[in-house]
This record gives sequence, structure tokens and C-alpha cells, in this order.
Amino acid sequence: MNRVTVDEVTATDTTLRATVTTSGRVGRFVTDDPFLADYGVDIAAVPESLLVVPVLAHVCPVAWATGATVAVDRVDAAFLDSLRHVGQRLCEMYPAFMQGGSVVCQRAVEGDRDPGDRDGSALLFTGGVDSTATYVRHESEQPDLISVRGWVMRERDRWQRNREFFADFAAERGLDAHFVESNMLSFLATPLLQAHFQRYLDGAWYSSVGHGLGLLGLCAPLTAVADIGRLYIAATHTEEWTRPWGSHPTIDDRVRWSGTQAVHDGYESTRQEKIETIADYVRGRSREITLRTCVHAEGPQNCNDCEKCYRTIVGLLLAGLDPNDHGYDYDAATVPAIRDTFESGGKHLSAQKRYHWETLQDAAREVEAIEAPGGRELLGWLREADFGPAVEQSARPLGQRLLQATARQIPTSVYATLYPVYRRLSADR
Repeated sequence: MNRVTVDEVTATDTTLRATVTTSGRVGRFVTDDPFLADYGVDIAAVPESLLVVPVLAHVCPVAWATGATVAVDRVDAAFLDSLRHVGQRLCEMYPAFMQGGSVVCQRAVEGDRDPGDRDGSALLFTGGVDSTATYVRHESEQPDLISVRGWVMRERDRWQRNREFFADFAAERGLDAHFVESNMLSFLATPLLQAHFQRYLDGAWYSSVGHGLGLLGLCAPLTAVADIGRLYIAATHTEEWTRPWGSHPTIDDRVRWSGTQAVHDGYESTRQEKIETIADYVRGRSREITLRTCVHAEGPQNCNDCEKCYRTIVGLLLAGLDPNDHGYDYDAATVPAIRDTFESGGKHLSAQKRYHWETLQDAAREVEAIEAPGGRELLGWLREADFGPAVEQSARPLGQRLLQATARQIPTSVYATLYPVYRRLSADR
């Protein structure tokens, strides 16, 4: 039988622990580790029907991809209905591999409050363009900020720097900040999910399939404790982006449970339009905002050399802002560095990143001048640039493709042993 069973869910002080057992094909993609999440606040009084939401939000997409049944003792009835809608939508997005599957529970628990009935609001916050624009749009609500640590789990110093940044941002604005730490990506056999399904995706498994439902569901116990009725997740794309993605209005807006309704925010705005929203806020309030967009920086600042840093620097310039005031290092040498990197093939783009650069290109054609060193050169290059070659060069390296092809054939235990060795060797190159 192809099945995932949630055996036990417990809450001790600030920590959630859930154990699952698997049988059949789905077992290849779920480890033997318990699902863990720490919320920094006491969740012991949260009902089991909500405590189970985070683990279900992470195992269900894997079950749907393998046609497995998910079994659980009890779950919030509104969230159970959400799973039905989200599962159907993911099957529509990914017909090549999504098989669907059922969630079987002994008891669907009707909550004591309607979804969205709690008084407060919160947003999943990274300090990047999307989530900062969502904060600006909903500033009057004084939303709580929720930062999730599901990545860089072994890099405690890096997480501590992130915490300090988020805490300062919240304190300066009189907001409450919450920090959630989870092993959600190591609880799943993420390398095997990548190996088996990467060929169908425009990104990683979690971003392409799981992160909308996963990140929102992870917050369920916290929303009960912090009285959060509206839970915002910032949009990555607009309706012009037609490729499948794990966070989408037809997914996120269907996620709900007792007292809380998720909201996919900013879908009508391109990334550049969000930067314009931030620029209007900065100019209107005479208040600076530091953006934190870089996933590569080891220090407290952005690296200023990756594709995303370049993209944000250009967006700020087009919006009439000085990147140096918002977390980046910029001077006249930055523009030729950006141009030369693309023209030399140094930056490879996914289809998604190309989409963002082409929205910048559209904005550049509407801007008369950039009053910054190198502004004229930047506009001239950006208006005429062809980002197609950068996409064509962005195929996964041969070694990675061979590794993933091998993983689809060899026993799980063998791959699980070899993959960490491969990662360490790759990192040392």
C-alpha cells in the first residue's frame, strides 16, 4: 500500500514534534526523522487539529506526486477542505507527474472560529522586495512579521544575523516579530525529490511545488497563539507568468483553518512595480528601508555580485532610489560589471529570472533618465539587451543531470549515502 500515516503529534512548550510512517513508493521521499518546528512561543495549548497542519502541509504534496494516501487521526475541517482544493490545483498545474491522492482522517474537527475571524494579521517576511512591498501595502494593519528558518539549518551565525535584521525592522516600526525554525526540508528527502521531479520543474521542488502550502501551513499553531486572522504571503509573479509555481492565488487563497485565512498578496504587481511602491513609501515617509534579497551573502549585507543583487540594484535605480541607501554597494563601475557578466555568459537565467529582467527592460523604456553614475549607460544597455542566450546557457550541469538520472534508478539507501558526499565535493570545487 502507498501510504503516509501521521502517527503522533505533540507540543512541548515552544516545540512541535510529529512522527510519520510510510509504505510503498512515497516512502522514498520521506525520511525517518520526526517533523520538528519551534515557534518561540508556548504552543502546548493549541489543539491537535491545528498542530497537525504543518506536517500535513509538507507531506501532502509529496503524497499527491506519488499517488499516496495520507492518514491522520484528526485535523481542522477547514484545512482538510483546503487540502482538497490545493491538491486538485497542483494536479492541474503538473499533469505530467501529479497523481493526486486522498487524505483520510478519523475526525474532521470544526473550529470554534470561522477562517479569518481572528483580529490580527501577519505576513511571511524575508526582507526582500516582495514581502517588504506587502508590508508597505498593509502597514496600517500593524501586521506581525514571521520569519522562517527552514534553510541554512547548519549556519547558525547566518540565521542569527537574519534574526537581528528582522527584529530591528520590526522594532523600528512597533511590530511583533516571530521566528519559526523547522527541519521541514530535511524531514522530506529533498535531494531525492529534486532528482525525480526536477525535469518537470522550473526551480527546486519546494519553490515549484510545496512552498505556498508548506510555509502557510507551518504557521498554523502560531496563528492560534498570536491571534492572527489574515496571513499574507507575498506573490512572486503576476498573471503574465503562466508557468506552474508553488505559490499562486489559486493555491494560497484556498489555505485556511479555524480563525485564519491565508492571502496571496500583490499578484497584480510586477517586481518592479513593487519596488516603485517601496520608493513611494520611502519618499512619502522620509524613511529608509534596507532590503535583504541576497541568498549568497555570508555577512550582514547583500553580496552585490549575484543575479538577484544586480536585479534589485537596477530596479532601485529605475525607481529613482540610490541602492547605497537600501543595502547595496553601487558606483559607476557596477553598470559595466552587470553588462559584462551577462554578455560573457557569467550569469545564467532560469525562465523565471528572465521574466523579471524583461519587466525591468519594459520599465527602462519608460524612464527618461537615471540620475546616478553610469545611469545613461545602464539605460542604453538594458533597453536593447537580449536575455535569451543567458536562459539557453542555464541548463543544469552535466554532472548534476547524471546524478539525478542515477538517483531515479538506484536504491534510496545508496543514494542517501552518496548524495552528501557529492554535495561536499561540489562545494569544495
